[in-house]
Amino acid sequence: MVAKSMDLSGVYKMTVADKQLLAIADKVANNERITEEDALVLFERGELGFVGSLANFIAQKLHNNKVYFNRNFHIEPTNVCVFTCNFCSYSRQYKHRDEGWELSMEQMLDIVRKYDDQPVTEVHIVGGVHPKMNLEFFCELLTRIKTHRPDLHLKGFTAVELDYMFRKAKLTTEEGMERLRDAGLQSLPGGGAEIFHPEVREVICADKVDGTGWLSIHEAAHNLGMHSNATMLYGHIETYQHRVDHMSRLRQLQDKTGGFNCFIPLKFRNKGNDMSHIAESTIVEDLRLYAIARIFMDNFRNLKAYWPMLGRQTAQLTLSFGVNDLDGTIDDTTKIYSMAGSEEQSPSLSTEELCDMIAAVGKTPVERDTLYSELKVYA
Repeated sequence: MVAKSMDLSGVYKMTVADKQLLAIADKVANNERITEEDALVLFERGELGFVGSLANFIAQKLHNNKVYFNRNFHIEPTNVCVFTCNFCSYSRQYKHRDEGWELSMEQMLDIVRKYDDQPVTEVHIVGGVHPKMNLEFFCELLTRIKTHRPDLHLKGFTAVELDYMFRKAKLTTEEGMERLRDAGLQSLPGGGAEIFHPEVREVICADKVDGTGWLSIHEAAHNLGMHSNATMLYGHIETYQHRVDHMSRLRQLQDKTGGFNCFIPLKFRNKGNDMSHIAESTIVEDLRLYAIARIFMDNFRNLKAYWPMLGRQTAQLTLSFGVNDLDGTIDDTTKIYSMAGSEEQSPSLSTEELCDMIAAVGKTPVERDTLYSELKVYA
């Protein structure tokens, strides 16, 4: 036991009197998995310095001082959507589609061509669920992008988009995933997970794919040899129990398939949506959530803070609370969080700016590809 003190890599001398917290620290020190009950204890009683030190200890063991990023850009085909999620500031209903945007095939290919002379490695394709942008449409888009630039990794479509595409095409999940893979899709983003628990989902996004469906789609992708990311939307009506249940279900699937690249907590932003009356979480609570995620999600090697959502300064802070990835250079093509009131209204960083942001907090910037192969370590 660490009843009096424990040195976590020289970072934090524990003087905590709470026996349950000390027992959790013991598990972390001995590389043992913490339980759902342990995670609840951390949420309910773990102070920021305590959970931060445990999370940083784990991150240092896994990655030393390395913080990853990639060079990527986004294509958002449309913000017109058949679903009405109460937390969403981004989408426009189909009957009001004149208030949104709908990119044509050529407009999206023009976005790709814009980066022809730049060393980007990934294109991230996500948007609303448009009834006329079906599986055939997106298969053609993927094939044309891959033909134009074979080296570009194609990451696209949330499980919400995929579920709608497959149902409309009258295909099973497995059949639909095979079609997209054969067209050039290589991995999935983590969007649409929100909170898996049905009592929360019924309130915030009742009409789209449920938690079990989301997990099934990602499992099908993993079974085809594709990787994916996982997210959790936090800081709205969910309880600590809901958070732990969500992370536990992801951890169980990762035990089964090993197909997740990283876990990405996503902060609820309250501007311009039907949940604007709910106050956003504080920075302290944000940092606690990241730290506890690092401790609990022990089979997720990578924990990402999406800097366009959090803002640059808060994203920097997360690097001392277990985070080892800041996503990518992005460029000014993603509106999902800027429309919800995030600090980054035009999210774009050069590689130099992103490296400076990482180095400023004593970390080593490392450019990666989508699957976390290291491409360049920046001194």
